[in-house]
Amino acid sequence: MAQTGIKRKTVDSLYVGKSTIFKIFLLGGVAIISALFIWYTFDVIDKLKEDTRSQVEKNVKFWQLAANANLSSTELQFIFDEIIAEANFPIIVLDENRMPISSRNVKDLQPGDYSPETMQLLKDVADNMVRLNGDVPLIITSGSDSIINYFCYGDSEVINELKIMPFVEVGIILVFMIIAMIGFQNIRKSEERLIWVGMAKETAHQLGTPISSLMGWLEILKTEKEAGTLTTEDEQLFDETMINMKTDVIRLEKVANRFGKIGSIPELTKYQLNDLVQDAVDYYRRRLPFEGKGIKIIFETSDIPQVNLNPELLGWALENIIKNALQSVDPKTGHILLTTSKPENINCVTLEILDNGKGISASAARKIFRAGFTTKKRGWGLGLTLVKRIIEEYHGGRIMLKKSKPGETLFEIQFPIID
Repeated sequence: MAQTGIKRKTVDSLYVGKSTIFKIFLLGGVAIISALFIWYTFDVIDKLKEDTRSQVEKNVKFWQLAANANLSSTELQFIFDEIIAEANFPIIVLDENRMPISSRNVKDLQPGDYSPETMQLLKDVADNMVRLNGDVPLIITSGSDSIINYFCYGDSEVINELKIMPFVEVGIILVFMIIAMIGFQNIRKSEERLIWVGMAKETAHQLGTPISSLMGWLEILKTEKEAGTLTTEDEQLFDETMINMKTDVIRLEKVANRFGKIGSIPELTKYQLNDLVQDAVDYYRRRLPFEGKGIKIIFETSDIPQVNLNPELLGWALENIIKNALQSVDPKTGHILLTTSKPENINCVTLEILDNGKGISASAARKIFRAGFTTKKRGWGLGLTLVKRIIEEYHGGRIMLKKSKPGETLFEIQFPIID
């Protein structure tokens, strides 16, 4: 059995390892694709900027030639308005003191507005244009005098949209990946639930046959006794055997009923949690000679209200979590304390299970409720998964590992109080 447990852990480790490699590969692929999107887009932006710069330089030369050809101011303005200003990017012309004297296509600017606030806005926009794209000198000669203006420009709307395009694309990819991973996780959980249901139903079916057989043997033994063919000594042994067999049969029936309820909606009734915990504690106290004679199980009760429970399923969960504590503590010095209470600040009843066992590591603590995870050499890692499902899905409660270190591990279970 130990070898089987080791093989099981090896298979689980390989599965986790492959899953991790797949996730790293997936994230690496997304990172590479995102980097290619960003690189390609900004390469296109750089080429568009080069084309814009070339167009600006040509327009400035054309304007400069027209101005030096002694054309009238009206003709120069026409050239500016109909040829140069028709560009699809913002333009600002500065005088020799680098103050705005003309503009086109500047966002949030009203035509004909020459207020100080608008001129300051134009100056700030022009400074930013020069910082990003530089400027092009515009030299106009009039006789022996030369007038130097500066032509500055900004990026077109197409370039501005392209700048954010790769980030939009990466965002879409990430959203798609998140949706895909959530869908994958939901499919996986659905498959796990189907496995649980199938296993539970099959176990209930398998347990049903020996239970029926034991019931039949009990009836035969009872008939033999009533026939009066047994000696006094035989009758005493017979009575003890009958009691033990009956106890085992009742236990088997309880197990079968528990498994039979998995996968269906259980019926919840008002029940006293203290009574259910006491039953589980008593069951394991009878087994302490086999678990370890030095182990102590203490149950401290308090006055708590009844809550909606399914005794069979919740009894199963409590037995599982107590069994985990028993396997964790030392057989000679083990100490397990169960405490019920009613917190004042929340409308629920709590059960705390504290043991002085070896504790749970931080890495294992994040995975203890995951189906198939186990730190033991034997077992399939279903105990705490079953506990969590019974408490949270069937009873609307909550179970959490509040703290764990060598010598102190504390689980807390909460059950809602529903009037």
